[in-house]
Amino acid sequence: MLVAALALTPTTAPLVAQSSDNARYAAIVVDAESGEVLFSRFADNRRYPASITKVMTLYLTFEALSEGKVKLDDVLTVSPHAASQPPSKLGLGAGETISLDNAMRATAVRSSNDMAVAIAEHIGGSEGRFAARMSAKARELGMTQTQYVNANGLPDSRQVTSARDLAILARAVMRDYPQYYRYFGLHDWAYNGREYRNTNGLLRSGAGYDGMKTGYTNASGYNLAASSVRDGKRLITIVLGGRTTASRNEHVADLMNTGFDLERARARGETIQIAQTFFESRGFGVGRDLPSGIEYASSPTEDSATEVGGEGVAYTAAVAAQPQPLRVTPAPSEVRAPAPVQRAEIRTTADLTASLNGGSAPARPAAAPARPAARPPARTPAGAWSVQVGAFRDETVASNWLTEVNRRFRAQFTAADRTVQNAEGWYRSRFTGMTEQAAQAACAALSERRVTCMVIRPQG
Repeated sequence: MLVAALALTPTTAPLVAQSSDNARYAAIVVDAESGEVLFSRFADNRRYPASITKVMTLYLTFEALSEGKVKLDDVLTVSPHAASQPPSKLGLGAGETISLDNAMRATAVRSSNDMAVAIAEHIGGSEGRFAARMSAKARELGMTQTQYVNANGLPDSRQVTSARDLAILARAVMRDYPQYYRYFGLHDWAYNGREYRNTNGLLRSGAGYDGMKTGYTNASGYNLAASSVRDGKRLITIVLGGRTTASRNEHVADLMNTGFDLERARARGETIQIAQTFFESRGFGVGRDLPSGIEYASSPTEDSATEVGGEGVAYTAAVAAQPQPLRVTPAPSEVRAPAPVQRAEIRTTADLTASLNGGSAPARPAAAPARPAARPPARTPAGAWSVQVGAFRDETVASNWLTEVNRRFRAQFTAADRTVQNAEGWYRSRFTGMTEQAAQAACAALSERRVTCMVIRPQG
């Protein structure tokens, strides 16, 4: 058995994918057997799957084979609809035939859009009915961010997924149909006198890679779901939104190598409570320019010597608002100061407001009150410590995120003031006027919910 039971911390939100250059990237690294998430970045944000869609298409094919509803030697007749699909395709004309086995190989190796549709029509009667089955199966597997409308991943704004969901699907394939997983590891395939090479170049790298699937559209960027086995351990890595095939493959390889370094360190007896910090100590998320196209800004340094966890941090609300990854959660007494994370420059409020509760803050009524409202009496601050929960290039984004964190963690900040401080063009979202004990406790509470924060010592 390749994997254990699936696990997930689900969320629900409108099915809206982000497709701008700085919003396409997402990544996750998962231990295939235990399901532990070793690394995640934007893992629950909706993205376009592109041809990784075909993993679900083949999953349902494996299911139909195992239930005896279809056979490998079934003959598929290519319909006009299947034949009309754009490349990448095998190119059979309407009325031509192909065995189910070869159609599956074409789908896995060449990423043939026409063959994915031919399979869907053979099993589901029509691509539309098959796509409905795909979405139903996604819900059954716990893929809460995923919706399918076609069988091949060609562009459609309604067809969305997440890196975490794709990791769940990869594990499901290995768990449920290990006898068919080999289709995703075929290096090449010969058909009608022509050789086709797998679009996943990592399969030929000699580093233990044995599957799974690539994908690309203009909206998605370069996607890859990959799995590798080394020293008896299997890891799954999903990277979405790469700028090029080469940079995507390099990033997958770097993540995979770090994951196996972590596994070897644990095998030597090293205690690593939170795997994410191991990756961050290797540079993932600490000012590193990932091949995703996310841009990183220079770091303001005025507080760098006094802030717990290092330099001031800038990140999107979508990162902070992610549900907790599938990892071994430390007991409250074991919670440590958060490690530094990546500095993602925010150019507009769009990425943030999509993640806030109900979008941006509601506008105030235009009408003025009959008389000036009395100001509340001045409150004496309880202390001079602060908690910083983000730093952004846009003041409105910083203010909205501060309001959202306060809403979600009201009990931790009842006695604190909310301030947005401008420092060298960075708007810092901070809760101020706290005692050291209150600030440390509040940041620990946020860290347990995977919301990044930093405790700021008094100045001077």
